Amino acid sequence: MRSAAAALAVLGALLGLGCLSAHQHGSNQTQSERKAAQKKKSQPHIVFILIDDQGFNDIGYHNPTIKTPTLDKLAAEGVKLENYYVQPICTPSRSQLLTGRYQIHTGLQHSIIRPSQPSCLPSHMDTLPERLREAGYSTHMVGKWHLGFYRKACLPTRKGFDTFFGSLTGSVDYYSYGSCDGPGLCGYDLHEDEEVAWGQEGKYSTTLFTQRARKILESHDPTKKPLFLLLSLQAVHTPLQTPKSYIYPYRDMANVARRKFAAMVSTVDESVRNVTYALRKYGYYRNSVIVYSTDNGAQPFTGGSNWPLRGRKGTYWEGGVRGVAFVHSPLLKRRKRVSRDLLHITDWFPTLVGLAGGNASQSHGLDGFDVWPTISEGRESPRQEILHNIDPLHRSSEAKAWDTSVSPSKATAFKKPKKKKKKKKKVLKLRLPQKSSFKLKTTKKPQTFPFGDAKPQSKPVPRPKLTPLPKSKPTSKAHRPQPKIRSSVPPPSSATTRPRSGPQIQPRSKAKTRRNIFQKEKSPQSKSKKQLKRHPKSKSRRNLTQYQNVTLPTTALTRSDPTTGAVWDASVQAAIRVGDWKLLTGDPGHGDWVPPQMLPTLPGRWWNLERSLLLPPSKSAAHKNVWLFNITGDPYERQDLAERRPDVVQRLLARLAHYNQTAVPVYFPPDDPQADPSRRDGAWAPWVDEDDEEGKYQGVYKKGKSGKKKKKKKKCRLCKLKSFFLKLNTGMMSNRI
Repeated sequence: MRSAAAALAVLGALLGLGCLSAHQHGSNQTQSERKAAQKKKSQPHIVFILIDDQGFNDIGYHNPTIKTPTLDKLAAEGVKLENYYVQPICTPSRSQLLTGRYQIHTGLQHSIIRPSQPSCLPSHMDTLPERLREAGYSTHMVGKWHLGFYRKACLPTRKGFDTFFGSLTGSVDYYSYGSCDGPGLCGYDLHEDEEVAWGQEGKYSTTLFTQRARKILESHDPTKKPLFLLLSLQAVHTPLQTPKSYIYPYRDMANVARRKFAAMVSTVDESVRNVTYALRKYGYYRNSVIVYSTDNGAQPFTGGSNWPLRGRKGTYWEGGVRGVAFVHSPLLKRRKRVSRDLLHITDWFPTLVGLAGGNASQSHGLDGFDVWPTISEGRESPRQEILHNIDPLHRSSEAKAWDTSVSPSKATAFKKPKKKKKKKKKVLKLRLPQKSSFKLKTTKKPQTFPFGDAKPQSKPVPRPKLTPLPKSKPTSKAHRPQPKIRSSVPPPSSATTRPRSGPQIQPRSKAKTRRNIFQKEKSPQSKSKKQLKRHPKSKSRRNLTQYQNVTLPTTALTRSDPTTGAVWDASVQAAIRVGDWKLLTGDPGHGDWVPPQMLPTLPGRWWNLERSLLLPPSKSAAHKNVWLFNITGDPYERQDLAERRPDVVQRLLARLAHYNQTAVPVYFPPDDPQADPSRRDGAWAPWVDEDDEEGKYQGVYKKGKSGKKKKKKKKCRLCKLKSFFLKLNTGMMSNRI
């Protein structure tokens, strides 16, 4: 009996331990499930609404004539981002949104990706939807892609999105979904995932994309998995197409283009209203973050407005890069306010990955910052500067060589309008004995520079001998070393010693020296030719470095070194913002201030009146390639401080040199004839096999010479008269809408 009782006690103890271990295992399992559930609850649903070509003056809370009640309400209840920057054109903005990296680090420094170009986002870079998918998100994209599609690896579904519905090219008809890349090269462009979505003609794209976004929200369960939706609307990009019912509220607008553009903004407002309604209806709203952003500034000649900012789409003035944006979310700790902290479109990558519970540090080489504490709590932004871009393929016409150093004694050497006039008169005098008076008149034509951007070439400045500088290593192995660039900007130490009365004395002394120079023989010209012959490598050097742009090491940019001369080639198009200061070099684009379109037609002479009055000919952009502005004190860029603050110019040029050391070569390949949509049933689609190597298409796209031949055609007064009446009739018919 005792043995039996002992056996039963041992068996009971064993059973108790087993039950206890099972209970502990179950409790551990429930704890892990609880942690997973808590993580899902802490992961907000993210809806990013990206608008195309909406300007600073194209939203209701900036301009009451634009009727956007939904956008105004969402922005008023959230946080308005009034110091937020994007890129001036479509592809760079979208690439920086998805990669979190500047375009100098993706090879997309120059222009957009055209439909026939074999180019897209680099395959080795991770994207925002990929990181969110790793964090457990369901990722979807609806709308415009415009980041390349020449191979299937470039499609949105291969870049982190679970589903895609929209267009792949940059500009699509809102009803027929036809897209053209030049005359005779057109195709159908509407895709679902990786297939062509035929049969959608006749449906307005903004309405169609909104319906697809609502369908995604309806079919997804917000309690099981967080959602990331990128709604990239085609509106308000050209062509100006909209249902007539949206035009009626703007019937009092005299300008037809502005009227249609405003109507398209109203379609965007209705789209956002329908999406936010779906978020509330299907249970997303309380745990959601809505981000609204434009991709670049507006084009005033197609109805948009950036007033009172300077410039327009495609330029690096504030009108091209300062974007309309706001964040609306119940998760914001401080709502109903305006944020004036410096933010950039690259900041969304680490910010949204951080909100999703991911680790943005795993993405190497990010140029963005996590700015959620700035947006939500009002803390100071970690961003202090923005590199807008460095485009080595876009150089102003006054560039003469890669090395244009200036002696330290000349303080404003980057501005030499008077020396340029010397060479123009010199050329005329040399040609005078050989050419007739009729031919002499034709030589004056190149002296006119439309839009104030092109500049006559100036006499080369003697270059001082510089001591060799140590080469600094690039910050990353992926960054390739590139040739040196120097500028005509002097060091700040010498610039501060220049008297202010200098510019007033120059015009008189110039007239005297001009005659003395013209009385001499052709020795200066012959000397420059001899120099070119002595250095045959200079020409090949330019050819080799035509697609790259790298400056001197930053160690050589110290102000205490009087032998540095210049630090940057000011003919290269670049723009940077550091604190309150903004620096522009090269050709930043046409810097006009276009008032709201009040007249019936555009363009016209009236829009240039203010610019011609504010900028005298001696101060116009035709004689400059360096601009400096204090954006905080002068947000409209009306006071150029480059001459007054050469120390700031030098410091910002040094920052450009620093960034340029990390730049990768520009990838802008020529068109591929295989991209013709007629080869694929009339639709734009990938045309390169996956077996082909990435990046095998080398070179840079160049336009043909057909444009020069067209200029030689004889003038036809009757044709001009016919076109005038055709435009007049079209305007009269449009005014009836």
